Amino acid sequence: MKRWLRQRVDAAYERLLSREISGAPTHVAVIQDGNRRYARKQGGDAHEGHRAGAKTTERVLEWCQDIGVEELTLYAFSTENFERPPDEREALFDLLEEKLREFADADRVHDNEVHIRALGDVDRLPERVREAVAYAEDRTSDYDEFVLNIALAYGGRAQLLEAVRGVADAVDAGELAPDEIDVEDIEQRLYDQPVRDVDLIIRTGGDERTSNFLPWHANGNEAAVFFCTPYWPEFSKADFLRGIRTYEHRQESWRRTRARRALALLGAVSEPELADARAIVDRFRDSLPSSERPDAGEFESGDSSSQIAD
Repeated sequence: MKRWLRQRVDAAYERLLSREISGAPTHVAVIQDGNRRYARKQGGDAHEGHRAGAKTTERVLEWCQDIGVEELTLYAFSTENFERPPDEREALFDLLEEKLREFADADRVHDNEVHIRALGDVDRLPERVREAVAYAEDRTSDYDEFVLNIALAYGGRAQLLEAVRGVADAVDAGELAPDEIDVEDIEQRLYDQPVRDVDLIIRTGGDERTSNFLPWHANGNEAAVFFCTPYWPEFSKADFLRGIRTYEHRQESWRRTRARRALALLGAVSEPELADARAIVDRFRDSLPSSERPDAGEFESGDSSSQIAD
């Protein structure tokens, strides 16, 4: 009876959360933490936790597609994971190989035109995993409806370091002038194909840290972060929707802050800059509380009486 009641309550909560969500982030990145702790809690081995977590991964992919997310990045194997015990590491490699091939052949992947690709130092992985990566990427290379990134042998700092070295080599070769280096020069050296800025990072398992995950695309974009306590195999649709709600609240706060700053600037900047400030106020005006919104006359004149301190 208690289990039945819990299921009813959970279903009602999911419906409530779904009604509260009005949009979706473009790119969600997930740190799938807690597989081993889940296994220990269940009295099983680590590989059983990873297998249970793989089922959650499949569900999250479906949830992302249902609400309109366009790109999902999963932190599947970090560079630190190479330090795990050999038997656990090999079991994880076996699972990665199996799931990559399974995903590459799945009808739902092809029906939804999912493009699978790996991020990270894939050359460090065993040959069987590298072959599975190549198989999945090749089978889905023509799709662009949804992007599924699998972070393998991944370390954010290492990726940035390699990109910087690539820029330095280009400068030494005379292919790039130091004063011409821009964001695109770094981004095109990070990955073989473009990766969207991250809008939301989700981490399960209770730890509140982002663990060197996509630092360029997440920190640079001021991504929202949602930490939750369930272990990855226990991660539910309600948890996922709570993460999406966190992103929406973060976006609301960002829009309100931009509008307030621009409104304050209207009376403090020179004439050439007024157009930009007015454009920002116009764009984000509706995100302000009604008491803070300038009326049409104030907006046009940049009346300092409507200034708001951030």
